[in-house]
Amino acid sequence: MAAPVLDFWFEFASVYSYPAAMRIGALAAAAGVDVRYRPFLLGPIFQAHGWNTSPFNLYPAKGRHMWRDIERICADLSLPFRRPDPFPLSGLLAARVALVGLGHRSAKMAWAEEFCRAVYRAEFAEGRRIDQPETIRDILAALGVDPEKTLAAAQTHEIKDKLRAQTAEAQRLEIFGAPTFITPGGEMFWGNDRLESAIAWAKRVS
Repeated sequence: MAAPVLDFWFEFASVYSYPAAMRIGALAAAAGVDVRYRPFLLGPIFQAHGWNTSPFNLYPAKGRHMWRDIERICADLSLPFRRPDPFPLSGLLAARVALVGLGHRSAKMAWAEEFCRAVYRAEFAEGRRIDQPETIRDILAALGVDPEKTLAAAQTHEIKDKLRAQTAEAQRLEIFGAPTFITPGGEMFWGNDRLESAIAWAKRVS
């Protein structure tokens, strides 16, 4: 019998997607749940609400709490954390590159999930600019993936259209933030703190 599949919707600029991305693989594997990585862009979703930046910037009190909250979460998980500057950083290029990797089905080419974790480490642990091609190039090279070939693939119409379609699908599903987890049957769980519940539900309904 096939393992249940949990859709993991994430945005590279999302603060709370960082601990979720670092935890989801091991937790899902232990529960016998497969994870489908679904990078998308929050920008168009925020714009539909009339926002031109992160709500953590628009509402200072909320933002101050969020930064302290993520510091506590990362400390509990022994994850290093550095606040990105500026915030938010564009995750557009990283999302396109992730989709290139996710399109490879052979085990030999299965680098996309580690790429996603490496992008989050670069952004939130090392304070690097993930909106810069040099950072993405360095991450790919460290993974043994051809940077120039992959970056060229990320700029094709096929990948650009795929990211647009994935973002449109997130809007259709009424996803409003990241990380979001959607189980078989369509149950939505929002937030890093709902990850365990999402995995349990996915296993329960399989």
